[in-house]
Amino acid sequence: MTKQRRTFSAEFKREAAGLVLDQGYSHIEASRSLGVVESALRRWVNQLQQERNGVTPQSKALTPEQQKIQELEARNADAWREENPSRLRLGLCHQPVLRSGGGRLRLQPEPRG
Repeated sequence: MTKQRRTFSAEFKREAAGLVLDQGYSHIEASRSLGVVESALRRWVNQLQQERNGVTPQSKALTPEQQKIQELEARNADAWREENPSRLRLGLCHQPVLRSGGGRLRLQPEPRG
């Protein structure tokens, strides 16, 4: 018999991580009281710490600010693809990607081929 994987909202994850970061609960106490595995809570805590330090995660963001950044990055990528369809179709380049990391934004260079 297979066990169905549970999913949690970004708000739940943020509040769960807040128990550890803001209210001083241990990972074990918080995970037991919420009924989640400790490893998942540790991931959420680490992700929330990084987001609070300005790092945009690769996975779905927990904080509203980082969610907005991810939304804007996706819109930017869509707009670039709309403006450069022939370059993409011919495989002449890859789209430049704006990434944030360590509190800074950086532009990845286009590969030359």
